[in-house]
Amino acid sequence: MRKVSNFCDYFLILSGNSKPHLKAISEEIEKDLAKENIKPLVSFSKQLDSGWIVLDYISVIVHIFYKPLREFYNLEHIWQDASRVKYKFSKKKS
Repeated sequence: MRKVSNFCDYFLILSGNSKPHLKAISEEIEKDLAKENIKPLVSFSKQLDSGWIVLDYISVIVHIFYKPLREFYNLEHIWQDASRVKYKFSKKKS
């Protein structure tokens, strides 16, 4: 993102299958990063009615969308000039 914006280095864009799924994703991200003493600068739209949760970690901004809204807002297209970084998620060990 840094090449096309001056406010962050990365966008992490995720989808959830339901609004409660969005909440679970955001809570898990916040919980895992809090273990590393990393807390978001700000969390926006925690109300599930919006279908879009934003977690601002300054250099990384996490967008968690209800899937139909992700397709509607299409941030990947809006920020298409930014380089894409592929990341393979591994299953979390219990």
